[in-house]
Amino acid sequence: MPDYKYSTLAVHAGQHPDPLTGAVNVPVYLSSTFELTGIGTDRGWDYSRAGNPTRDRLEAALAALEGGSSGHAFTSGMAAISALVAMLRAGDHIVCSSDVYAGTVRLFDQIVSGYGIEIEYVDTSDLKAVETAIKPNTKLVHIETPSNPLMVLTDIAAVSRIARARGVEVSVDNTFMSPVLQSPLELGADIVMHSTTKYLNGHSDGLGGALIGSKPEHKDRFLLVQKAAGAVMSPFECFLVLRGIKTLPLRIRQHEENGRAVAEFLAKHPKISKLAYPGLKTHPQYDLAVKQQKGFGSMMSFELKSRDEAARFLKAVKIFLNAESLGGVESLASHSATTTHGSVSEETRQRMGINEGRMRLSVGIEDKEDLIADLDQALAAV
Repeated sequence: MPDYKYSTLAVHAGQHPDPLTGAVNVPVYLSSTFELTGIGTDRGWDYSRAGNPTRDRLEAALAALEGGSSGHAFTSGMAAISALVAMLRAGDHIVCSSDVYAGTVRLFDQIVSGYGIEIEYVDTSDLKAVETAIKPNTKLVHIETPSNPLMVLTDIAAVSRIARARGVEVSVDNTFMSPVLQSPLELGADIVMHSTTKYLNGHSDGLGGALIGSKPEHKDRFLLVQKAAGAVMSPFECFLVLRGIKTLPLRIRQHEENGRAVAEFLAKHPKISKLAYPGLKTHPQYDLAVKQQKGFGSMMSFELKSRDEAARFLKAVKIFLNAESLGGVESLASHSATTTHGSVSEETRQRMGINEGRMRLSVGIEDKEDLIADLDQALAAV
């Protein structure tokens, strides 16, 4: 597409009118198979696992939004990470951020490691630790920034320079920021991963994941995984994400405004400790956030004194919903130890720094004064 500004890109990338009917919205092609034009010839599609017109449009939009060479849509964020490592072989080595979503840890430790692939968890905010961890058999450095739920940042550009010098690829989970607020490929990363369930969809009504590659070989690699493993996003789910992307910049703007207001309120509250939000100047990595992000988003976490206090807080909230996930228009609050990190051991949670009082907020697009009032009355019940 031409060099449009981002809001224009979000509305139009991959979403040109249907050439057959002129429909402005991308049609949902609910067809598993397509008529061939002859022996070994077709109109561009033959079977929906290999390709579907609706999915093609979404994948083009994803590539445009992240500035990549190709986009690939999967059934979930975890399916996308599975595809990310599917081409690795026994004896290969992955360096992964030590503070990541526990679903990633579960996949790596309980499934991927069983294939003879070595996973090493490293504090990727420590550049020296990253450099030391890379070995001759390292194939991938996977980072999540900001991390879930402690909001620890990794310097994408610096890690990418270190990895590139050793011939190692870097993948970035960009779910928390969305392509509106962070552009990992521009900073030197090779691959971007998303749970499209979150901000890209934005309405908590669809499950999906995506990989965006920066090189032609990524297209070949991930297309092979889509065809061979089959965990491709359905046409209707693709339609939902395409719909969400159109309003992504507008939604992110409101998420951002509300997130800052909520963080400033919580920072002054006497019952809150260890508030993690990179948009506060008190955050130890505030300068890095300003350098590599285009905003601070609406994800944050904080500590209450105990699991009991967390339970009372969740029972008292009225606008915030006690629910997993994030990035939807509604505000959500979750207890990290039993939701996002409920699948890992207590020992692992302690190593990550996630205690029984850790709460994570996904601030939605409601009125910020209502959100602050809700948090205020819920904290009064703690």
